[in-house]
Amino acid sequence: MFRMWFKEFKNNHMVRDMTVEDDTSDTRTHKVFNALKTACMELDLEVPIWLDKNIADFKRTSKTQFTRDSFIEQIDFDYLEAHIIEED
Repeated sequence: MFRMWFKEFKNNHMVRDMTVEDDTSDTRTHKVFNALKTACMELDLEVPIWLDKNIADFKRTSKTQFTRDSFIEQIDFDYLEAHIIEED
């Protein structure tokens, strides 16, 4: 089972969160992108852009923070954190 946790933070407080599960046989990369897309649809957000910083953080720790720079539209929170909490 693959599970990814998404959390919205504003003023150092978590305001919303959700977990996305994926038990398909897709690659890890596909699971990450599908989970991000699913979470953004549920949270009514646009899908953020992966900047070099996000890619480097995610490769190193399986976790990253999407700040205002990653979104084209205005957001009403400080950042969206994405974190893999379980992998096959």
